[in-house]
Amino acid sequence: MSYNFDAAVSPFIKALPPSGLAKFLDIMAANPNIVPLSVGEPDFDIPQAVKDAEINSICEGKSCYTPTLGLLELREAIADDIHKNYGVKYDPKTEIMVTVGVSEALYTTITTIMHPGDEIILPEPCYVANKACVILAGGKPVSVETYQENGFVPTIEDLEKAVTPKTKAIMLGYPNNPTGAVMSKEQIKAIGDWAVKHDLIVISDELYAHLTYGGKTHTMFTHFPEFRDRTIIFNGFSKAYAMTGLRLGYIMAPAAIINAMNILHQYVVLCPNVTAQYGAIAALKYCRQDVDNMVAEYSRRQIMIDGFHKMGLPLYEPEGAFYVFPCIKETGLSSMEFVEKLLEEQEVLVIPGNLFGAGGEGYIRCSYAYSEEILHKALERIALFVTKYRNLNKAK
Repeated sequence: MSYNFDAAVSPFIKALPPSGLAKFLDIMAANPNIVPLSVGEPDFDIPQAVKDAEINSICEGKSCYTPTLGLLELREAIADDIHKNYGVKYDPKTEIMVTVGVSEALYTTITTIMHPGDEIILPEPCYVANKACVILAGGKPVSVETYQENGFVPTIEDLEKAVTPKTKAIMLGYPNNPTGAVMSKEQIKAIGDWAVKHDLIVISDELYAHLTYGGKTHTMFTHFPEFRDRTIIFNGFSKAYAMTGLRLGYIMAPAAIINAMNILHQYVVLCPNVTAQYGAIAALKYCRQDVDNMVAEYSRRQIMIDGFHKMGLPLYEPEGAFYVFPCIKETGLSSMEFVEKLLEEQEVLVIPGNLFGAGGEGYIRCSYAYSEEILHKALERIALFVTKYRNLNKAK
């Protein structure tokens, strides 16, 4: 008689739906004819200096465990980079922890701070794992919808409606995945002051910090010193340095919470991948020009902006990350219907906006981290598809 593993599965796991992103990535892998606008991954090679550093570390036998917080040399390089680019100081010995991607940073942070019944406010659309990690930790995610007319940044009025005595934190992600929105200094200050008023933790995912456009620059949440002692910052190497599969991120926060998170971190992963850590040191020391070149190449975002404007679809013009988030409501299709029919009829794969929260319904996420040839081909097919269903919707 076989063991009933279904009964053994944690109720927290059962409460989680499968990742919608994983489903669509599997579809793409199975069909080489698909024109993809789906993957949130740079279409650039790892910088040569990173490759050399990793190869050299292996050849030199640097394959042993590192300190659980990560190599001190790497934490010092992170602290130097953050201070140089954003003017914020962190102690590399006590206030920085290197993680297995920002995904581990997210899980470790939420699990460390969450008490049973705690609530975390999530402005949506937001990264797909945010809500899942709150549920896994036994907490309650509280969604606050953001809107295109407000630049997909939550208003203080909407945040006030969501806060309760059980609210522990607010989790933000700017530059934003999936909308490409960037918060201004004034918006950061307003939300920070609101968090102080309600004595909340601020969790700020700033993974796309280096990827901003059109003269827009990123401001760290802790640019304002008065927010530093309540703020946990995420960042990493996947997006700016094209190191997605190497799985390396980091957390910056007050020493007391870093020390607490490190207890969970050392049991779950012990230490980050040592080879990737040596590559990250090289990335921070020698590869800023590679990042600048990548950002310049992402001027191809204009192809996407112009393409969707030509179709007549409402579009927030992104100022960060590498996504556009057009509104497809006038086709009469839901986000999921649009994506499934577009895939079936035109073999173009985009991501339905509702995967990023209820506020994303009626939108689709399209990555422009692809060649101009792919972008033009995809837009031509999407335009045909939109025209067809817009006319069908009008005829109803």
